[in-house]
Amino acid sequence: MENKPSSSNFIKNIVIQDLESGKHKEIITRFPPEPNGYLHIGHAKSIVLNFDLADEFKGTTNLRFDDTNPLKEDTEYVESIKEDVKWLGFDWDALYFASDYFEEMYQRAVLLIKKGKAYVCDLTADEIRETRGTLKHPGKESPYRNRSVEENVDLFEKMKNGQFVDGQKVLRAKIDMTSPNMNMRDPVLYRIAHTTHHNTGDQWCIYPMYDYAHPLEDAIEDVTHSICTLEFEDHRPLYNWVVEECEMPSQPQQIEFARLNITNTVMSKRFLKQLVDEGVVNSWDDPRMPTIAGLRRRGYTANAIRNFCREIGVAKAHSVVDSQMLEHFIREDLNENAPRTMAVLRPLKIVITNYPEGQVEMLEAENHPGDESMGTRQIPFSREIYIEQEDFMENPPKKYFRLFPGNEVRLKHAYFIKCHDVVKDADGNVVEIHCTYDPETKSGTGFTGRKVKGTLHWVNAQEAIAAEFRLYEPLILDSEKQVEEGQEEKSFLDKINPQSIEVIQGFVEPNMQKAKGQDKFQLFRHGYFNVDPKDTTAEKLVFNQIVSLKSSFK
Repeated sequence: MENKPSSSNFIKNIVIQDLESGKHKEIITRFPPEPNGYLHIGHAKSIVLNFDLADEFKGTTNLRFDDTNPLKEDTEYVESIKEDVKWLGFDWDALYFASDYFEEMYQRAVLLIKKGKAYVCDLTADEIRETRGTLKHPGKESPYRNRSVEENVDLFEKMKNGQFVDGQKVLRAKIDMTSPNMNMRDPVLYRIAHTTHHNTGDQWCIYPMYDYAHPLEDAIEDVTHSICTLEFEDHRPLYNWVVEECEMPSQPQQIEFARLNITNTVMSKRFLKQLVDEGVVNSWDDPRMPTIAGLRRRGYTANAIRNFCREIGVAKAHSVVDSQMLEHFIREDLNENAPRTMAVLRPLKIVITNYPEGQVEMLEAENHPGDESMGTRQIPFSREIYIEQEDFMENPPKKYFRLFPGNEVRLKHAYFIKCHDVVKDADGNVVEIHCTYDPETKSGTGFTGRKVKGTLHWVNAQEAIAAEFRLYEPLILDSEKQVEEGQEEKSFLDKINPQSIEVIQGFVEPNMQKAKGQDKFQLFRHGYFNVDPKDTTAEKLVFNQIVSLKSSFK
């Protein structure tokens, strides 16, 4: 993979300054996903940012799983995240888990207790919430805030030893219940959870909260620049407090940037999981999903996603990217790299009445008009072919240049044909078209006798391969703003597009018989399609529409 230097941005400028000042001799970044779901396109931006930054300055990047909540985590998610990062073209320098540090985190918590900076609290979660105060009113101190150091050490050890039930006690930082920053009002550091952890089994029944664990993980790994999204900006004072009060030798710097928002796209693992759990989509890798796995299955390339993430840049201000911009990059990639072929999605039979019965002619076609190295293919042509239903009208409007009675069109890579008869069923529906062909008009022979305005794609009726085509529209209808954490779930589900997928049965050229999962093609006039890697079998080809041929994106 070619690693291009990232464009200038405020994070890169901070790194340059830190290196020039001697604050750091090397750069260490990390990508720290929680293994509670599949990664989505927003995570791709973070992956590209962290790995590119370290690569450009000859530093290192860790892949670290923030596995501090065993109730929501699973090894399935761990493996999917590893696969996604690798597929995007990046390789981590070290692989860590937050659970690797549970013992040190516990000892650092004991240190906080002994310094009088943490205490065991018996308030319930609801009571803690109620006494936290508001932005206008200070919080109320817990009645357990002034327990002695000895009592807190004893209680915390008993929490670790499983002597209390879930929710009975928590460990809280002792900071300032009057702080204007709500995150500093004695936040919870540890909670009790008698559940099996995917890495540590039943070794622990207390688990650190994210705001406590994350800065310690960064410090333990000597991370220099801890890059996260803007929703953590108000958490930075707590991040620094944990690092300082836990007396960590390393002092990582948290830097926040605006998260990626895309029109018509869900950018929340919680909502994406809801789509899977409620059967709105088939799986995490459903091609309608904005997960990296879903985009990969649909046919997006890692190169297109990397280029998209680099182009949108890094900023402090919130913004929404038009989904057509992502489409632009995959279209640009596939236009250069995808071989061309023909497919008929909604077939209408044509009988060429003056073509010899039983004769099959092989026609030559280039696989890519701009790349001779892709070679050519042979297409069978005979008396009966299929065209698209939309390419024929019995009573066309003006400026309709496709097939209609008396009109002549070109068949791509083949001949001119002219319609002279229409066959209908009992209900009056057109079921077959009769045409004649002109043998002098064969493509590639240099025929210049006359011109036609319409060119149609087609497949041979006898030798075409049956295939299923899945056409996609945006899963979310809302184009004005994104579905974010905190919005009502009802409104989120109300935005689901009931026409997000259309499944139709059609035909492809016989040369596609050996196509395999993840093969990508430009289907003439239909757009770019990917062979579905899960549902395609030896007996059945399934194609996912990646993107149309054209876009309104500028």
